[in-house]
Order: sequence, then structure tokens, then C-alpha cells
Amino acid sequence: MDKENAEMNAELIPRFTWEHVVMAPWRENGSFTIWIVLMGFFVTAGCGLIGNYLLLRRMALVGDAISHSILLGLVVGFLIFREVTTPVMFGAAVLTGLLTVGIIEFVHRQSRIKVDAAICIAFTLLFALGVVILSVAEIGGPVHIDAECVLYGEIAFVPLEPLVQMGQFVLGPPSVLRMGLVTLGVIALIAIFYKELKITTFDPGLAAALGYRIGVWHYGLMGLLSLVIVSAFEAVGAILAIAMLIVPPMFAAELSDRLVGRLLWTVIHAVLSSLLGYHLAVWLQCSVAGAMVVMAAFLFVLIWWAKLTVRGLHRYLMSIKLNRASEV
Repeated sequence: MDKENAEMNAELIPRFTWEHVVMAPWRENGSFTIWIVLMGFFVTAGCGLIGNYLLLRRMALVGDAISHSILLGLVVGFLIFREVTTPVMFGAAVLTGLLTVGIIEFVHRQSRIKVDAAICIAFTLLFALGVVILSVAEIGGPVHIDAECVLYGEIAFVPLEPLVQMGQFVLGPPSVLRMGLVTLGVIALIAIFYKELKITTFDPGLAAALGYRIGVWHYGLMGLLSLVIVSAFEAVGAILAIAMLIVPPMFAAELSDRLVGRLLWTVIHAVLSSLLGYHLAVWLQCSVAGAMVVMAAFLFVLIWWAKLTVRGLHRYLMSIKLNRASEV
């Protein structure tokens, strides 16, 4: 077995074997595997469900801006409270996310700068400011915030966290529990406020005429987005969380024109991309989070190519039918 593993490690692309890639991770390291896959599912589902509304509102790049700018909030929160506890991180992330959205809206409305340029200005400024403050703070002593962790993360370390116990019951790693609660919260809020989110997303003018406060729903959605991102960055990093905000909604959009259908397909996509991505990482011996994003993108490309093929085949059959009809 060791000889086989050594030969596979020596190859650029390891040889695929069903036993090594698919069966062994669940049989030999089942407890590690299930936490990694579960964390990937929670991240993909949580980000993807929020991403559907961002995509419909044409605000996909706002997720990019918030995911980078939260570094500033994390650094400032640590310097003020001198701790990296979950409430401090969540509070700092929400405030920074809302600040980012506020800067974008202010720059866009008070100048001739378009939204995409305003987004670029906001997130590059806040992210750079966070890096500068972090660098200055490290001169006076160690700061327990790793910028690379914020950007890249490492989902494979999730099972190594001390497990949370409630009496005699083992609940799991704290990051998985936190991300699971956030994802369940996202699902619950979408279910409760489905009508409000739908009308403010598809027709803000009608929503305003009916008495809905557009700004409240807009900033509420951005605050929820900040919570999801800061919950995800420890495992997959901010950069990979961006992909999970956009790719699953794109996959769902290819399969359904209805919002409910898109939300359901997003959850299905989360299951597939987390499972297939993990086994891809085992096969190629690469980053698990990166492999999950690759599989997420592959599923989208597969569906997109299948729709193009079916559409092309339909046009070809219709042209044959029309030609035969003209001949008659």
C-alpha cells in the first residue's frame, strides 16, 4: 500500500483508483472526511443562497468587496478588544461590510463614478488600509490575525479543532457548528422574508410604492452577507468564498427561471460540489477548498454546455423540418 502511494505521489497527475480516492477516505478517516465535506456544504449553500439575490440585483462584485474589506474590521476589532472571539469577529465583519456598502453607495451617488468603479475604490482602499494597520500593529507585538488565512483559509484543518461537547454528546468542530448555524439562519430568514426579499429584488420601484423601506432590506442583506463571509473565511478563505457566492447561483440560473427553483438547485449544487470536490482533492492531493471550487465551476460548465448542445440540436432538427416542409 505504501509503495502504491509513493508511486502515485511521484506522478504529476496521480493514477485514479476507486478504492484510494472514493472508498478509503470514508473507511479509514471517516470522522475527518465527514467534517470537511459538511463544512464545504455549509459554506457553499450559505454563500450560494445569498448569492442568488446578489446575482439578481446585479451586485456580484459587492461580495468581492466585502470579502476583502473585512480584514480591516478584524484588525481594528482585535486592536480595540485584544481578542479574536467569535462575537468580536462577527460584529467587526458586519460593521465593515455595511461600511463598504455605504462607501460604494456614497461614491456612486455623489459623483459621476459608476458602480463597478465605486466597488473597486471601496474594497481596494479598505483592504489596503487593513493590511497597513496589520503591518504596523505587528511591529509592537504579535497579532493573532493571519492575512493569508483570511484570503486562502484551509478547510482540511477543520477536523483538527477541539470538538465541542454538550454533556456526553460530541457536537463537532466549532467552525462547522458556527457555519451550520449561520447557514440554517440564512435559510430561515429567506423563508420568513421570502416575499419581501423577492419584491425588493425584482422591482424596487414597486416595493417602494407599497411602503417597503428599500434601504433597510438592502443593508440587511449586506449585513447577512458579511456574517456568511466571516463564517466561511476561516475554512475556505475570502477569495474562495467569492466563488461560492457566484458559481452556485449561476448553476441554478441555468436550470430554473423561478426563484424557488434556483434556491433549491443551489442546495443541490452545494451537495455535489462539496462531495466531488473533496474526492478530487484526495485524487490530485491538492487544496480541498480549491478542488471544491473547481468542481463547482465544472458543474456549471457541464450544465451550460448541455443546454447549448440541446439548443443547437433543437435548431438543427427544426431546420431539417422546415427544409422538408419547403420541399413539399
